[in-house]
Amino acid sequence: MTLPKILMQTLPLLGAFLGIFVATILKPKTSAGLKLILAFSGAFLLSISVFELLPEIFSNDKKFIPILIMGGIVLQIVLEFFSKGAEHGHFHANDVKKFPVWLWASLCIHAFIEGLPLSQESDLTWGIFIHKIPIGMILVFLVDQTQVSKSKKWGALVLFAIMTPLGNAFMNLNPVLESYRTEITALVVGVLLHISTTILYESTENHSFNLRKFSAIMIAVIIAYII
Repeated sequence: MTLPKILMQTLPLLGAFLGIFVATILKPKTSAGLKLILAFSGAFLLSISVFELLPEIFSNDKKFIPILIMGGIVLQIVLEFFSKGAEHGHFHANDVKKFPVWLWASLCIHAFIEGLPLSQESDLTWGIFIHKIPIGMILVFLVDQTQVSKSKKWGALVLFAIMTPLGNAFMNLNPVLESYRTEITALVVGVLLHISTTILYESTENHSFNLRKFSAIMIAVIIAYII
């Protein structure tokens, strides 16, 4: 699905702010909706990677593509050492008193990296948009428990929200990086594969069947295939 360039730039930003809005204004009482959105986003990201990104990057005869994909997986594992898995729904808000600088920084780095290839990947842009909604919600739940000022909390939320568009702009403004777009996309695919498969693996509590989550996953797969 081809998107206008300005929409491709703003969708991830809108997704992050939508998540922040839901957590701040609507204040959901349970985590059921968050888990459904996570399951949908994980399935959508995985499907986009399999249907679109993997065939695209492997169509280029570059021998280091598999290594870069594995590099992206390892990079995400390192980031999650600091984020404690907040990217796929792990958070313990009651345990947070000081502002979680390393967790926030890890989420920002993750957001910046996944924004790099978006100018040429409109389908992925929709996946990132959806992915940003639960992450924005989780970040609000975390910072709300801290004892820092509201200005610092909102500053942190806004900086997180703009990181993906910043990553995209950074890629577009650097001709050297542009020449390595396939390699960078392969690295991002590795990051997304780790995130999406972890979300799907953890989407069933005690590995029991949940019809709502299964339906969300299947709808995401179908939509990703159609677009």
